[in-house]
Amino acid sequence: MTTAAASADGPQRRRSTRMAAGSLARFRYREDDDSSDSDSGAKREEREVDDDDDDHKPSDDESSLSELSFNSDIEDAISAPRKKKATKATRAKATTRTTVAAAAAPTRYAGAGKRKRAATTTTTTTTTTVVTTLPTHKKRNGAVKLEDTLLEIKREIKSEEQDEPSKLASIRQKSASPRKVRKPARTITTKVLHSASGGEKEETHVEPPTDWELFYNLVKEMRQPGGPAANAAVDTMGCERLAMASASPRDRRFHTLVALMLSSQTKDTVNAVAMARLQSELPPHEPGAPAGLNLENMLAVDPTLLNQLIWQVGFHNNKTKYLKQAAVILRDQWGGDIPPTAEGLMALPGVGPKMAYLCLAAEHGWNRVEGIGVDVHVHRITNLWGWQKPGSAAAKTPEGTRLALQSWLPRDKWKEINWLLVGFGQAVCLPQGAKCGDCTLGLRGLCRAANRKKVADGRKKRKELGLEDLANGQDEDTAIKDEVKGEEDSD
Repeated sequence: MTTAAASADGPQRRRSTRMAAGSLARFRYREDDDSSDSDSGAKREEREVDDDDDDHKPSDDESSLSELSFNSDIEDAISAPRKKKATKATRAKATTRTTVAAAAAPTRYAGAGKRKRAATTTTTTTTTTVVTTLPTHKKRNGAVKLEDTLLEIKREIKSEEQDEPSKLASIRQKSASPRKVRKPARTITTKVLHSASGGEKEETHVEPPTDWELFYNLVKEMRQPGGPAANAAVDTMGCERLAMASASPRDRRFHTLVALMLSSQTKDTVNAVAMARLQSELPPHEPGAPAGLNLENMLAVDPTLLNQLIWQVGFHNNKTKYLKQAAVILRDQWGGDIPPTAEGLMALPGVGPKMAYLCLAAEHGWNRVEGIGVDVHVHRITNLWGWQKPGSAAAKTPEGTRLALQSWLPRDKWKEINWLLVGFGQAVCLPQGAKCGDCTLGLRGLCRAANRKKVADGRKKRKELGLEDLANGQDEDTAIKDEVKGEEDSD
């Protein structure tokens, strides 16, 4: 650069230097006492508090200071572009920077006259925790918060949830008649004071199951001609019906005993076919004697031929042995007739309590009732109704069921109950594929084991045919569902 050019540019450079010094005068460190530092810190804190106000509008100087870092070049900070309007998040960020910068400011020495730059650059890492809160909407004419609106909605939902159980309870009380608590047969012990001796004596009696007479009478109606359980297999092919009417009384009793021994684990229809073969094809014990089923022919028949005649029944091999052994005992111990007692009958091979009591009570037997003949149908159905306590010894085996029934059932029903429940179990209450839609107990809601779909179809069918509605005793669940469905349809 030439001397002339230097002299020409000299005043202009000195003028720009003075202007820069004037504009940077506010950034110069001054040698003030500690009180001035505290005052500037207080002013800085006031500035930070004012930034939180929604109505505060920062000036240009404050905006430029918010963008200034003490570790950066001052000239770069001056030349940096300014933002027109600082948002709330930007102001909070600037305040954080200013606070951190003030804390990291270089130490000023009194009397030094000049500031000393910090030799070490401090890096501060700030961890920000984000807390999500519900936004608050404010209006100038009043404070309306979103939290209040959401709180009201939650209260309404909670009140509706609390009202739901009470609604169901009112429906239950309105539409469903109160149901009795059905209890099984149970033993009750009471203490009785005797006036003569002055002491107490314990007496026990068995309380029958709840509503047992209602169940018994309804099944009896279904077993009558025209009922859904009429014309069961036991009515025409039961063991008591298989004795030949033309035979002698002694031979008819023998027929009944043989039919019962063959009926174990065998259907009545199969048993009737086997009995018909014995009565017609059993060879005579001697020439000229009548063929057919009697004690003499049973003693004389070859076991192989006997096994071929009864091959259709279950366990026919064992039953062949039992028949031959029982015939010998009847001839040697009972004079060719069947025993007149249950104990004598149960002493025969292949004869259990059920066969013994049914044989004694049969019309072609001794026609004497000494016990209840409990087969699989009686055992299954009475436990299905809850007449025996579930899990008790009475509910586990047919013999336990027999003892339980005999403890409370009136004696005049001991013979009839087998005929009722066996026919009911064969025609309506089958072990597989029960006809609950035809059962009066199911249609009236009395049977807790009834299939609800079949019951609903049965009620619908009766309604289409114009028959009497038997759903007066419907269960509570059905009544509640009908009531709720009616309310939904009305809405």
